[in-house]
Amino acid sequence: MKTIKGPAIFLAQFADDQAPFNNLKNICKYMADLGYKGVQIPSWDARMIDLQKAAESKDYADEIAGTVEEAGLVITELSTHLQGQLVAVHPAYNELFDGFAPASMAGDLKAKTEWATQQLKYAAKASHNLGLSAHATFSGALMWHTVYPWPQRPAGLVDTGFTELARRWTPILDEFDKYGVDVCYELHPGEDLHDGITFEMFLEKVNNHKRANILYDPSHFVLQCLDYLQFIDFYHDRIKMFHVKDAEFNPSGKQGVYGGFQGWVERAGRFRSLGDGQVDFGGIFSKLSQYDFDGWAVLEWECAIKHPEQGAAEGAPFIDAHIIRVTEKAFDDFAGSGADENFNKKILGI
Repeated sequence: MKTIKGPAIFLAQFADDQAPFNNLKNICKYMADLGYKGVQIPSWDARMIDLQKAAESKDYADEIAGTVEEAGLVITELSTHLQGQLVAVHPAYNELFDGFAPASMAGDLKAKTEWATQQLKYAAKASHNLGLSAHATFSGALMWHTVYPWPQRPAGLVDTGFTELARRWTPILDEFDKYGVDVCYELHPGEDLHDGITFEMFLEKVNNHKRANILYDPSHFVLQCLDYLQFIDFYHDRIKMFHVKDAEFNPSGKQGVYGGFQGWVERAGRFRSLGDGQVDFGGIFSKLSQYDFDGWAVLEWECAIKHPEQGAAEGAPFIDAHIIRVTEKAFDDFAGSGADENFNKKILGI
């Protein structure tokens, strides 16, 4: 078995124009002082990194890594959640996603998709330049508006949708394979890949591409009422990344999974700071350790109630306390009698 690495933290929710969250150097020092050992970097945030430059210049990539290392940290992964979203967007959501791409592409869905595809390819090379082996992203969505359909979905719609999603992602997956980096899809409501079944359908369409993998985040499974522990039993071979994120689901006589169009505080399902929700992290860390997951435990902080700085401060010791130092020997070795084939045969009466 292998010991999970951590604690680490995803910087996306903390980046800000105010110090110490306004550049990579400052935010890394802040997180290191809280006890984190690694950072996951949002590649769309110019305050943190220039993704294209990191792909095209090894020297620049070394500078970025050096800035992080100077704070006593390492880069765990890069993220292209926003760009990945744009790889596949249904036209009904076109304008809603304008903020995910350069302003010059506003309203131009084709241009945004082409830009996003290139961004993912930059991320493959940048990850390689930084010595990383996994990458975080979203799948995008062509079919989400049909997830709970009325009228019913036309026959063949889902198959056509996954065929198109695979067509868009296969060249990207091939590019990541070229550089030896796994693409880890965060299975998330709003994405076509949002649970185990949808991941399986996509995997079939990309011919079980070895770079198509999973960013495991239990919070999204709590809100879907999915068995997030058994999920690890099913998909541990494809789980290459881990977001440590808490959530709670408190249905009432007035609302359930869909949340009644309420804001985050009023929803039955909502994200919480670590330890404030319902996720069984003891069970998760045990399962992942059992299956030899040796990636990073990365805090993704999102909470409708608690201040982010408190969430970050509490997150490092929470993760550290849950990381299991795996054993190299069996607990009952003291009672062993050694290996002796003749003795074994005698015990068996043969």
